[in-house]
Amino acid sequence: MKRVAQFFKVSPDNFVSAMREEFPQYSETDVREIYEKIMLPRRATRGSAGYDFFAPFSFKLSPGETIKIPTGIRVKIDENWVLKLYPRSGLGFKYRLQMNNTVGIIDSDYYNSDNEGHIFIKITNDTNEGKTVEVAEGTGFAQGIFIEYGITVDDEADGVRNGGLGSTTIAENV
Repeated sequence: MKRVAQFFKVSPDNFVSAMREEFPQYSETDVREIYEKIMLPRRATRGSAGYDFFAPFSFKLSPGETIKIPTGIRVKIDENWVLKLYPRSGLGFKYRLQMNNTVGIIDSDYYNSDNEGHIFIKITNDTNEGKTVEVAEGTGFAQGIFIEYGITVDDEADGVRNGGLGSTTIAENV
């Protein structure tokens, strides 16, 4: 196995800021307590491809509801590798839990972004069976898989990332 990455927590202030934006009902004291309990992603077994991301707090999703979770996690990844995020297989199978962007892509240069490379996971309960999803704090709800990738022989990308969603988009001539 190649060892290509390492998970870290974002700074406490970064996490507090993200949580206050998404979940203003939590006090700063509550959020700092949540931060202290954040578990770094890990594989469950030697044969697991996916690193489980654990819910930093309990949440419930009724059919059709969406939630954006600040995970408190960032990842330092070797060049030419990417972390792809998916819902945990069981949650997808039992509840049709879906990532809102279908697959989350965490590029190796995201780690150095202004937001510290804070990984957010936005999911929707897309059930067609009327099931409500309940995820307890500390339960795996998403998984990430590291994948090596290649580039074209004439690639000349030299841009520098400074942000998350949309920060690597190249303007198209239309």
